[in-house]
Amino acid sequence: MRAKSKVLKNKRVLIISSDVVPYMPQSSSAIKSFELGKSINLAGGQTRIFIPRYGSINERRHQLHEVIRLSGMNLVINNYDMPLYIKVASIPKLRMQVYFIDSDDYFNRKGYLKDLSGKYYTDNDERMIFFAKGVIETVKKLNWAPHYIHLHGWFTSLLPLYLKTYYKNELLFTNSKIITSLYRDAFSEKLDSEFNKKLEFDGITGIGLEDSPSLTIRKLLEIAVTYSDGIVLAEEGIEKKIIELIKTQKKPFLTSQESLQDSNVVDFFNREFS
Repeated sequence: MRAKSKVLKNKRVLIISSDVVPYMPQSSSAIKSFELGKSINLAGGQTRIFIPRYGSINERRHQLHEVIRLSGMNLVINNYDMPLYIKVASIPKLRMQVYFIDSDDYFNRKGYLKDLSGKYYTDNDERMIFFAKGVIETVKKLNWAPHYIHLHGWFTSLLPLYLKTYYKNELLFTNSKIITSLYRDAFSEKLDSEFNKKLEFDGITGIGLEDSPSLTIRKLLEIAVTYSDGIVLAEEGIEKKIIELIKTQKKPFLTSQESLQDSNVVDFFNREFS
């Protein structure tokens, strides 16, 4: 009932996720990204969803089409120009547009974050940087200033960092509040050992990677927590040290029990974030 009270009337909510149904399998983050979008619309908000355009997504079945006016720019990743393509689809009857960040180099593969043998892609760090920059640059072109930016999945962990550092002077995001939902979708490997240098190329330093330049899942989540304005524990079983960090930094957060109800997450958006 609370979702129908229009508590988010005319508020723009940008949902950024590593996966979302019906385009990917039904993981926790894919389902919650989709369901929360519906709840935001019921609460009077305006939703746009951004996800990677993985090669396994059937473009004909889901009626994806390229947005020419948004495509065509190059993103510089570790001193290389990488073409960005934007595709879009609509979820029928839900008034939700889904934008797909596409790259022949980074996303035109059958696997999502792992190859078909189950191994994580060795360039996942660059794919994360490309996705973060691609989303932000596309939203800039759309001139769609979000009141809230809600992130799902470890693959989106660099968005808060880039918004608060590399894009800190972008007026479009001046009043945007960043909320990260944390899941148990952890990986056990480290990202590329040159990751630190790739961030330094974008002028990002001082985030504690000097002695350990590669990234573990804990470090990714620490970065997401540190640069977000609020945290949602989307599942039980989040590492205790991450929860301790949330409390130490005095971040507003929802517990995993509270977040079971989408209406609680909708209400969470209306909190006063510092």
